[in-house]
Amino acid sequence: MSTTILLVEDNMHIMKINKKALLMKGYDILEAQTLEEGKALVASEKPGLIVLDVMLPDGSGIDLCKELRQDSDIPILFLTALGQESEIVQGLRAGGDDYLPKSYGLDVLVAKVEALLRRSVQRMPDVITKGGLVIKLSSSEVFINGEKKRLPQNEMSLLIYFAKNENRIMSGEYLYEQVWGQPMVGDNSAVKNIVYRLRKTLENSEFTITCRRGEGYCFEKV
Repeated sequence: MSTTILLVEDNMHIMKINKKALLMKGYDILEAQTLEEGKALVASEKPGLIVLDVMLPDGSGIDLCKELRQDSDIPILFLTALGQESEIVQGLRAGGDDYLPKSYGLDVLVAKVEALLRRSVQRMPDVITKGGLVIKLSSSEVFINGEKKRLPQNEMSLLIYFAKNENRIMSGEYLYEQVWGQPMVGDNSAVKNIVYRLRKTLENSEFTITCRRGEGYCFEKV
């Protein structure tokens, strides 16, 4: 799953220290200071977890949580005002997974983030199904209309990432960093070649990988 964490916080001092603590543990961090910025980043970047302040300039984080719970089970850790039990109750009832009352120790923040991500991994489905395309994650098997396809590990990893990010346009550089876990050096010919082979694999399925000139690649229905 994604190890990107979205911090939605309008207090820049709190944002800075939380970001530093989580970066030191190897997480990628996205920042938003308002509900609108947070919603936009959830839609475009699909983080693995949200650390969400309750009180924000343009509304309540509880409202954002309710909206996200309509179609997402992304883990949400609320930051609540010290002693405000009503905020805690509202946040949990809205679909929040845990909470931290301000002020808190950074070790506690990191521990709660780690615990929520572990739980999220445990409840993730083992199979991705996209019409006639079936990907079994635990065994790294791909089936198209019932026919098993043999894919090298790099192709499998990229296909899984595409399938988890349907209809999202991603650059070759971004895909390389996310799938291979390191910055891309030189041109993106490695990604281009794998995408070409994946297109061949997907020929008889309902999906393909399109190239958007100047933007990147998109896994979508034909």
